[in-house]
Order: sequence, then structure tokens, then C-alpha cells
Amino acid sequence: MEVTEGAARKRREANGMIPRPARLSRILIIEDEQETRDAIEALLKRDGYRTSAARNEEDAIEKIGEHPPNLILVSLSGSPEHVVETSRRIREKGGLSDGTPIVIFSIATVREGAEEEIGYNTYVTVPDNFNQLRALLTRLLGTESRAQ
Repeated sequence: MEVTEGAARKRREANGMIPRPARLSRILIIEDEQETRDAIEALLKRDGYRTSAARNEEDAIEKIGEHPPNLILVSLSGSPEHVVETSRRIREKGGLSDGTPIVIFSIATVREGAEEEIGYNTYVTVPDNFNQLRALLTRLLGTESRAQ
């Protein structure tokens, strides 16, 4: 018996595997490697999120102008300080408030499986697997009032 993607998604929703906020939320993915960016986008779309993808700061600011996100997901190369500053600058230059969460998962000094809030609605994590990242996104996007 062949299962369509729509039927499979409905089954995952019913089993609580797809977070409810996914149907209403847009995530901006900022990743400098095309292959990784495409993989992250595919996983998030599979969960029902609307996505935009950018390769750098300038591209991200442009994408925010087209479709303001409810959350910014960042995986960029560079020092931890550079990545955090770039992420916050993107949110500010894009005209988003501090109410739009930033999740950074490219900082090598954070231990695997860890999740830390570093202030101003900015989080760093190195998820063990996609389910851990999915749980963080669900928690941060749990209410529409957090989004800009």
C-alpha cells in the first residue's frame, strides 16, 4: 500500500510528531553551505513549516523583507562572537523585534546536546538529532505572540 506524503504528514500530526505551530510559522534558515541549507529546509518543510533560505547576512535581510520570519535559524561559519553578532544584526536590519527568536546551531564551543539562552531571545544549541532541534523550535514558536 502506497502512502502519500499528505497522508504521512497527517499521521505524524496525529501522533504529535509535527508541532502545531508549524502550520502557521515561517523559519528563515541562514546557512552558508548550499547542501546543508537544502537539507535543513527539506526537514522543516516536511514538518509543515514555511521556510525561506539565505546564504549570508545580505541575503537574509532581503529574505526578511520578502517574508518576515517567526524564527531565524542560523548555521554560519566564523567565531562564536561573529556568528552571534551577525545573527542579531540580521534581526535588527531586517526590522524584526527581539521577540523574533534566533537559534544558532553552528558554535563549536557548545557541547553536543546542549541548549543555552544567551540573551535577547537568542539561543545556541548543538542538537544530538533533529528531534531535539524540533522540540526547541516547537517551544519557541508555541505562541504566535512571540513572532513579529
